[in-house]
Order: sequence, then C-alpha cells, then structure tokens
Amino acid sequence: DACKVMAKDLVRTRRYIQKFHKMGTSLQGVSLRIQSMNSNQQMAVAMRGATTAMKSMNKSMNLPGMQKVLMDFERESETMDMKEEMMNDAIDDAMEDGEMDDEEESEELVNRIIDEIVLEGNQTMGTVPKTIKEQSAVAEGIGAIDPLDDDAALQARLDSLRRE
Repeated sequence: DACKVMAKDLVRTRRYIQKFHKMGTSLQGVSLRIQSMNSNQQMAVAMRGATTAMKSMNKSMNLPGMQKVLMDFERESETMDMKEEMMNDAIDDAMEDGEMDDEEESEELVNRIIDEIVLEGNQTMGTVPKTIKEQSAVAEGIGAIDPLDDDAALQARLDSLRRE
C-alpha cells in the first residue's frame, strides 16, 4: 500500500515537473511576443516621425522653383563648356605654330651636332697610331681625359651653334 502511494506521488511529481517546463516555455514565448510587439510599436513611432518630417519637407519644398534653378544651372554649364572648348581650340592653334618652329630648330641643331661629332671622329681616326709606343702613349692620354672637360667642350660647341 505504501509503495502504491509513493508511486502515485512520484507520477504526480513528474507530471508537475512537465507542466512547469511547459509553463516555462509558454512564458518564454509570451515574453518573445511582448518584445516583438514592443519593437513593432517603436517602429510605428519611428515611421510616424519620418512621415511627419517628409510632410514638412514636401510643404517647404518649392518644386517648380527647384526645377527652374536646375534648368538654369544646366544651361549655364553648357555655355561654360562651349566657351572652354573654344578657348582650348584657340590655345591649341596658337601653340601649334610655335611648336613647329621649335621642332625644326631643335632638329637642325641636333643634325649640326651629329655632323660635328662625325667630322671629329673622322679626324681622330685619321691619326691612328701605327707603332706600339704610339698606341701606349695614346692609351695613357685617353685614360687621362677628364669627362667633365668633354662636357665643357660639348657645351661650348652647343653655345657657338646657338649664336649662329
């Protein structure tokens, strides 16, 4: 008899535990629904504020005036682009003549320098040493040449050509 009473008590206790678990999950579900409803309410309040702001912006906005300003801006921008293009063309035309003269002059100068170098090279080759002693003397002389002197000589030639 005592065993049956204890078994019934154990069964009842297990049912109560299951009911408490069900009630806990139900309370969590209710809590989630309350949070969801609270979020929806906050969203509605935010949307109401945004709607009010949009209404006030629509009332204060002068659409025909804004369209006129934008059309004026577009027209002036096109005028400015045309003027800029005309100025660029004029500058290009003016610079084109000067560039041709500069190119011809620089090409002529380069040709003179090349001719002078070829002449000097031909003169130097004409005096090639024939004996071993002459070759060693020329080699010693070449080693003693300072590259700065060569630069100075070339600069002097260039200056004389420019004076002509």
